[in-house]
Amino acid sequence: MGAQASSHKVVYAALAGNVGIAITKFVAAAITGSAAMLSEGVHSLVDTANELLLLYGLRRASRPADTTHPFGYGRELYFWGFMVALLVFALGALASLYHGYEQLADPRPIERPGINYAVLAASFVFEAGSSWIAFREFRARKGDSGWFEAFQRSKDVVTLTVLLENAAALLGLTIAAAGIAAAQALGMPRLDGVASLLIGAMLAASLMAARGRDQRPAAR
Repeated sequence: MGAQASSHKVVYAALAGNVGIAITKFVAAAITGSAAMLSEGVHSLVDTANELLLLYGLRRASRPADTTHPFGYGRELYFWGFMVALLVFALGALASLYHGYEQLADPRPIERPGINYAVLAASFVFEAGSSWIAFREFRARKGDSGWFEAFQRSKDVVTLTVLLENAAALLGLTIAAAGIAAAQALGMPRLDGVASLLIGAMLAASLMAARGRDQRPAAR
């Protein structure tokens, strides 16, 4: 399987899971009133937008060379990967921070928390499956290089972006579950807001990590 086909497979796997997960999280948030679950819905919506932008970047990068771009359009994929980090992660972080602040300022008890746990557990399974597909593609391409060296040198911006996105998603699910459980066990709805703030901070950290990585020219 070629690099382009592998990249598409990784993105389609992530996209398929995130669309359904985002809808389910928003429904659960509306039923239970959980700020952390609402932030997780925003997080999954952010991830869905990530995949759509990456697919658009892959399509533009696959165009053949012409007189204005004699080496092809491969660098466009790096541009769209950067746009994912700069715009989408930032918007997701701001939305999560806002929902967390709302819950702290006006705490509302979580209703029917079992729905949240069921949705978070199912989301974790889907995200873990998507992560495994991306991890397997990255492992197949790294060869004999060490993991850190392979991460630093890799030009596969698509797989790396999906890996970072999925790692953030799994961490976000863990934070949401812990916040909702603590709010329920201790009778402190504000802890649900704290979890939302932590999810926003985690998304902001993901943004910084994505921006901090070297943006090298695409392979010609």
